[in-house]
Amino acid sequence: MSDVHYQSLDMQNAAEKQAKSGKPSPKVIGSIVGLIVLIAIGVTVGVIVSKNNSKEHKSTASSGSSNSSTSGGGSSTTNPNDPSVFTKDERLHRSFYGMAYTPEGSLPDYGCSNSLAGVIKDIQLLSQLTGRIRLYGADCNQTALVLEAIKQTKVDMQVFIGNYVVEGDPTAYERQRDVIKSALQTYGVDHVAGITVGNEFMLNYVVGHNSNDANSAIADEGAAILTANIADTRSMLASLNLPKAIPVGNSDAGSYFNKQVMLAIDYGLSNVHAWFANTTIDAASSWVTTFFEETNVAPAALLPNKPKMYIAETGWPTDSKDISNKNNGAADASVPNLQIFIDKFVCQANTAGIPYFFFEFVDEEWKDIKYGGVEGHWGIFNKDRTLKSLTLPDCSSP
Repeated sequence: MSDVHYQSLDMQNAAEKQAKSGKPSPKVIGSIVGLIVLIAIGVTVGVIVSKNNSKEHKSTASSGSSNSSTSGGGSSTTNPNDPSVFTKDERLHRSFYGMAYTPEGSLPDYGCSNSLAGVIKDIQLLSQLTGRIRLYGADCNQTALVLEAIKQTKVDMQVFIGNYVVEGDPTAYERQRDVIKSALQTYGVDHVAGITVGNEFMLNYVVGHNSNDANSAIADEGAAILTANIADTRSMLASLNLPKAIPVGNSDAGSYFNKQVMLAIDYGLSNVHAWFANTTIDAASSWVTTFFEETNVAPAALLPNKPKMYIAETGWPTDSKDISNKNNGAADASVPNLQIFIDKFVCQANTAGIPYFFFEFVDEEWKDIKYGGVEGHWGIFNKDRTLKSLTLPDCSSP
């Protein structure tokens, strides 16, 4: 996902290929420049929440009373004035450890078109799948919108808040830090599991400076930017005198964690996608878990602070905007293959105690337009929030 785009699988794909060839990816560099431009025009939108908002809510699914299924892949609100009362979809199960999520319209260049009604609908659905979500950034007031939606729906949900750091634009970090601080002051921290500072910042920095070594001298220059922001986030949290400690972490592509950054965090979120490794769908689940253990978990355990590692993104695309990108080596994008990946990964990862955020909640149309290929087709749900032709697992998540 991205929020401007608060992440880009396109970048990770290019980076994976670049790492193999030793050549920098122009596509990644172009994406970085685009991100900087988009953030620069961003504005922080104040949230206005009133009782009248609840009249707009058209639900879909999650913590409510009845269990009748609907044909639309979600749920319909049984009480339009109370978003906590809604109809559950019996096809959905709270089997996923976590889910990657960006509220629709949470992009400054799209005019911050997100809405509380839309986020409430999403939280109702998401709460039927998981008790944890991760955000990528804080522009367009998405932190407050998500926490308000949790408050109104009364669901059991923990949120990893995100601050999307942009090289060359310190105001992007500062702007998001301030709206995160305001949201914490308004809503408290009962539903906050952590604050993630930076998403694929080191990937973008390293590749953008013609390198592929996340621990090179040039990479350490980028790490200094990130660790300063991480330290500043800790100071912001300390100033609030919160009733519980909030972990501070970082998210990046699986191969691009810098040691200095790792030493500064409480947790790391690692994007691990078998699709970009040209694996077959049958080998994809085992590839993800092996890569994560060897590349992220084992090295983190050797550090004195021992940051907890999570899989930040893993999943499988179901389609492509163009036929030429519908396969990547031995990997084919299709709904049946997503079903195979879900069947092989979700319950097994739960049993093994692997913390992960499934990628992703819904197809994101803006990515299909901007990036093409498989970028906009990773959702469990279609863009209209209807469930794809999938049978979701019914097992216990940690």
